[in-house]
Amino acid sequence: MQSYEHLTLSERESLSELCRQGKGVSEIARLIGRDKSTVSREVRRNKSKSGTYHPWRATVLYICRRKKCIRRYRLTEPELRQYVIERLNDFWSPEAIVARWKEKHSGERLSHSTIYASIGKKRLGVIAAKTHLRRRGKRKVVYRGQTIKPERTINERPEAIEQRLRIGDVEGDTISGAIGKGCVVTMVDRKHRMLYAELSRSRDSELIKQAVMKILAGKKILSLTLDNGSEFAKFKEIESESKTKIYFTNPHSPWERGTNENTNGLLRFFFPKGTNFHNVTDEQLQQAVTLINNRPRKCLGWLSPVEFISSKCCT
Repeated sequence: MQSYEHLTLSERESLSELCRQGKGVSEIARLIGRDKSTVSREVRRNKSKSGTYHPWRATVLYICRRKKCIRRYRLTEPELRQYVIERLNDFWSPEAIVARWKEKHSGERLSHSTIYASIGKKRLGVIAAKTHLRRRGKRKVVYRGQTIKPERTINERPEAIEQRLRIGDVEGDTISGAIGKGCVVTMVDRKHRMLYAELSRSRDSELIKQAVMKILAGKKILSLTLDNGSEFAKFKEIESESKTKIYFTNPHSPWERGTNENTNGLLRFFFPKGTNFHNVTDEQLQQAVTLINNRPRKCLGWLSPVEFISSKCCT
């Protein structure tokens, strides 16, 4: 028995001929390689008032029914359409938009694929994937070799860090702009996913250290997990001044800082590769950080990092 597909005209012609021969439903199904319920339903739906079955008439009726089966396009509803457009303008993902919409409209059906399709078909005005969606259709990962000798590796982290049991365990990295045009130091808390970021004129280890200390100022940091890049060469000084322990990932293993890597991707939406960070102001950077920190996350039960901190009692 073949896997289910709609009946073809050739199968309908065979079915019609077998009906004229007086064959029963079960025998017809066996002869054309279909389930007997498929044959029974086909004849019942498409026979004429006189009880005869004609393959061409059946095919025309099938085509008409298929045309009527097109799903109703949801985003013509004014309230929903306005909500989707407003959230996309805040750079929310379609998944986050759907999750938040269903919190207040639990009985209504809406899929993130509907939003993606609407953007792709240009049904939402000026909103486009290249300007409003994080990936923009391009994905590239650049791996750097191990350039420093860490005292502690990620394999030595205690279970509390691995299980995200407390606030204060932070992952850090840098995202670069055009060659020689500065970078951004990023830090993300593993528990509540809050992003902190500071501009740096270059990847010079002293400037990176200053940016890191500016981010950590006034925060209770229990651990730092960093990349092996040479920009963190002054990690011992950072460790001493911040009174915390620093762990380094294994070479060529960016997924070991998955929280930081994912959040860097969100920031890259606002500052793509090739950005001249010398022309980016701290105000512009912090505006992007604010948008990201107020964006709902699936891993937080569709709360934003800001909402998670304010609504959850976590230690």
